[in-house]
Amino acid sequence: MASSFKIKSLQAFCYRYPLAVPVVTSFGRMNDRPALFVRIEDEDGEQGFGEVWCNFPSVGAEHRARLINETLAPMLCGRAVAHPSEMFDHLSAATSVLALQSGEQGPFAQAIAGIDIALWDLFARRARTPLWRLLGGDSPRMRVYASGINPEGSVAMAERAMRRGHRAFKLKIGFGAERDRGNLRDLRRLIGELPLAADVNQGWSIDQALAQAPRLGDYALAWLEEPLRADRPWREWHALRERISIPLAGGENIAGRDAFATAVAEGALSVVQPDVAKWGGVTGCLAVAHDVVVAKRSYCPHYLGGGIGLQASAHLLAACNGGLLEVDSNDNPLRDEFCGAVADIRDGEIELSDTPGLGIAPDLAAIVRYRTM
Repeated sequence: MASSFKIKSLQAFCYRYPLAVPVVTSFGRMNDRPALFVRIEDEDGEQGFGEVWCNFPSVGAEHRARLINETLAPMLCGRAVAHPSEMFDHLSAATSVLALQSGEQGPFAQAIAGIDIALWDLFARRARTPLWRLLGGDSPRMRVYASGINPEGSVAMAERAMRRGHRAFKLKIGFGAERDRGNLRDLRRLIGELPLAADVNQGWSIDQALAQAPRLGDYALAWLEEPLRADRPWREWHALRERISIPLAGGENIAGRDAFATAVAEGALSVVQPDVAKWGGVTGCLAVAHDVVVAKRSYCPHYLGGGIGLQASAHLLAACNGGLLEVDSNDNPLRDEFCGAVADIRDGEIELSDTPGLGIAPDLAAIVRYRTM
């Protein structure tokens, strides 16, 4: 196990990659791909890297960068660290009133998640072991799936994903019954019996879900993701589950171990999808993943960001022997430059390396042209 260390510096770096083709969801679109990377250095000169969820709103990345650099960094610099989870608990407690006062619980939780990832990367590097092994994993191999397939040009996106080695896919729906079913039909024709999921991105009311979800039974979906808003009462999720045979998935918009414990106990979700960069970091999501696996549900981490967070998701999945790793299909050099072994997809699978930490040494100079602050 790694020895304790003292934090010398903590800094967040913000980037934006302009998109030729926007990423479309049922609630809006992304015209660029932001990324907020975090670098922690100890007094021995060792570094660890993390990533903060910052997809929305359009100015969210820069705001979270300032939260880290101006508010959270002074709380950590100079502190001795025996274990990353200590700092997760410390920052969560130290900012709880400020987050409540400002109504910024989400941005603070996301910033702390990114810092936690960087601390775990540093902790594993100091232990000279890959993070997946440090977390208790026994195999670095896992299955992946191509997500982010848009309602426009979905077949072409899936074809490109297949050429990259993908053998499982997820389509964005919630754009009208006829369009959704047409896209699902076309994808099913393309991929045959390979796994196919659908993501509504919280786009339906319970009445819409009860009307439209039963009509999706012909497409043999692996799961139906966020058909309802994440804050809808569990009785609505149960009502939908009783009407369809498609497994329900959700979790990217759940925050807090108590909230995840309730979600698992309720039993409406067959697939649970915490996002390592949105809440919890490695500390929180590792605990949730174990709870999910013990409850015999499928742990499939959600991720739609840059390469550092994607690597963290992969290490968590390897540590917990969970389900499939989500890999975004859309163009994003902020992901591709830093996703390491995840870029090498072979027949729908990847294998993490034995390199210490997250297994990557991010060269931030390579993306300096995309930096905004």
